[in-house]
Amino acid sequence: MSSVLFDVPGPRAVARNRLIGAATVLVVLAVLGWVVWRLFATGQFSAEKWNIFTFSAVWVRFGEGLVATLAAFAVAGVGSIALGFLLGIGRLSEHAWVREPVRWIIEVLRAVPVLILMMLLYYGLPVIGVKMPPYWAVVIALIVYNGSVLAEVLRAGIESLPRGQKEAGYAIGLRKTGVMYFILIPQAVRAMMPVIIAQLVVALKDTALGFIITYQELLYVINQIGNQAPYGSPLIPAAIVGGSMYVAVCLLLSYIAYRLQRRAKRSPKAGPAVPDPRQHGGETNTSLIVLQGDGSEKTR
Repeated sequence: MSSVLFDVPGPRAVARNRLIGAATVLVVLAVLGWVVWRLFATGQFSAEKWNIFTFSAVWVRFGEGLVATLAAFAVAGVGSIALGFLLGIGRLSEHAWVREPVRWIIEVLRAVPVLILMMLLYYGLPVIGVKMPPYWAVVIALIVYNGSVLAEVLRAGIESLPRGQKEAGYAIGLRKTGVMYFILIPQAVRAMMPVIIAQLVVALKDTALGFIITYQELLYVINQIGNQAPYGSPLIPAAIVGGSMYVAVCLLLSYIAYRLQRRAKRSPKAGPAVPDPRQHGGETNTSLIVLQGDGSEKTR
């Protein structure tokens, strides 16, 4: 059986794919088993290493680090989206004196690493007499970098839409602002939502770079607790606990994105669901074309 787009794998291909999948799973499990064995062999799961986590003050410190991480991410996420929309719309301007400077701004901001931006803000500004707290150095650097990336994401989403969408808006009397606000941007955001959420996850993880400029976020706390010599320097246990917090927050953000996508699909503005063009009631496109051809021959 085949369709217009691809050939359905045969028995040999199915068996080969299953064999490759099973081998991949076995390799991953073997690597994980080796890592766990090395942790056991080096005493990373011993009571001495984990004794420090019996103190409530340690968990309070982890909570403070997590709150600091989320505080930086919340402001940086909102600021990145706002800057991304501003630069993205400027990048799509029909006026060259607006479009070209914005394009260069985006290219320069995307090219500078986030850590360098943080260090310039925290260590460079005092040279010219401006002192910036670590929090704002982290937030501004994240906004500048991720905002420039999201600007390109928004531009790509809008330019990927059919040209008829814009022309239809002009045909019913909308101006360019109305076409952009009511027609193009909602569709582009809905289409690029996975990329936007992925970039926000990157921004969340990049808050860990604030550790370099003494911002007391979660990584700073992990390093601080992991280097407690009286408790056996439990760096690996502290990293496991702190890393689990990062994973939990990223999973929560991904779940929120999933719910937003489901809600957008159910929205009346999203239009009816588009069926899979390859399948029609269990039949492939090839068989349907043949059946339609037979029917047309009979009618003649």
